[in-house]
Amino acid sequence: MARSRGSVLLQPLVEAVVTMLAALATLLCTLEIAPGGGSAVLAVVLSLSLSRSHMDRDLRGRLEAVVVLPLVGFVSMGVGLLLRHTPWVGALAFVAGMFLSIWLRRFGSMARRAGRLIALPFVTLLTLPHIRASSNGVLPAVLVPVAVALLSLLWVTVFHLLARRMRLLPPVRALEHAPAAPAQEGGMRPVASTRMAIQMAVALALSFVVGYLFFKERWAWIVLTAFIVNSGNRGRLDVAYKSGLRVAGAAVGTVLAMSLTIHTGANPSTTGVLILVALFFGVWLRPLGYAWWALFVTLALALLQGFEPQPPGTLLWLRLEEIVIGAAIGLASAWWVLPVRSSDVLRRRLADALAAMAEATDPATAERLPARVARTLDELEDMAAPFRAARRFTHRFRTLQPADWVDTLLACRTPVIDVIVRGETPGRVRQAIGAARKSLRQPEALLPALQQLRQTLEG
Repeated sequence: MARSRGSVLLQPLVEAVVTMLAALATLLCTLEIAPGGGSAVLAVVLSLSLSRSHMDRDLRGRLEAVVVLPLVGFVSMGVGLLLRHTPWVGALAFVAGMFLSIWLRRFGSMARRAGRLIALPFVTLLTLPHIRASSNGVLPAVLVPVAVALLSLLWVTVFHLLARRMRLLPPVRALEHAPAAPAQEGGMRPVASTRMAIQMAVALALSFVVGYLFFKERWAWIVLTAFIVNSGNRGRLDVAYKSGLRVAGAAVGTVLAMSLTIHTGANPSTTGVLILVALFFGVWLRPLGYAWWALFVTLALALLQGFEPQPPGTLLWLRLEEIVIGAAIGLASAWWVLPVRSSDVLRRRLADALAAMAEATDPATAERLPARVARTLDELEDMAAPFRAARRFTHRFRTLQPADWVDTLLACRTPVIDVIVRGETPGRVRQAIGAARKSLRQPEALLPALQQLRQTLEG
């Protein structure tokens, strides 16, 4: 159940190939019925968004996508027109859309997947706000978003089904479709998803204001960087750690885009190929770190927007300035506006992993499988890097290190999965798991409890 180094790159590579094949098929069909840059961009971004949301994984998801995708297409084109003709109204609509995409997380898996569909088309608007349907195709312009949305659903579904049939992608896990109860607000403090949505809205609003007032021709990259810094927020420490990586990725992407533009010129076909290649690498390497996605999506968006008429050297420094300003706004929003403590998020992940272990070792559980335990430990590993970085800088003067909690529980992966696979339910293991769960509210007692669990499993 452990993730091997090979699978870390191989499985995302297969998924990236399948995703880009679907995007290319959608793009080619779109260009036949609605030629033009706006339709082409919409085809690619909807295909990428749908592939990431996994709404095509079953019949219900596909029916949901039939409703959601055309709506996302219409809204993104409408917001693009507003950003072009009435910028302040467009900015308000953009902020509201991004707030909604994060706030929807509190309403269950379907709402989370629908929210993911919103993000990428909206981000694309930051560098190409005038995305609009072509009037030269066989369809009326108003129907183009619907056609493009349905084409993306068709081709993503076809390629995903083929990849699963050929065993290139893992089989679809069964999903619970019972409606999820909305998370309860705690007193005067909203739940985490609401706080993160508010943080994103504040960061984007400030970025638009600063950009419109002081950088009239260059506002988009300030907003884009603020979005990159705040997306996937797992708490203040996480934002502080990842913002540096994301800003570095965005800066390198800008430099690469300018270099490619200088050497290849402004040939549309060459630029289009480079954009698709950049998106492929972004989709492939995203699981290794968001900095890779930031690098390649910035490269793609910079190529899409172009660099004329300013000299590349001058524009490079301007872009870097915009990136720094946007990062500062995003980081300040995450740190000061209803902040989410990273240690609280970490303890939630620890609780999920311990709960999965408790269920899998409970004699009353009818079917004890290690898959859920492995998945929760993978999710724990995914958020470990900021805490390990903090430990390197603070170990001399801080004894309580949340990174130690992570490393100790992750060390239990192999022995606990061995216990589950053998079908054993030893009382001493269940007792140690219960003690660790009780200690989650007492940070000082948590590490000794986790160390005792590890010793019990290895004993």
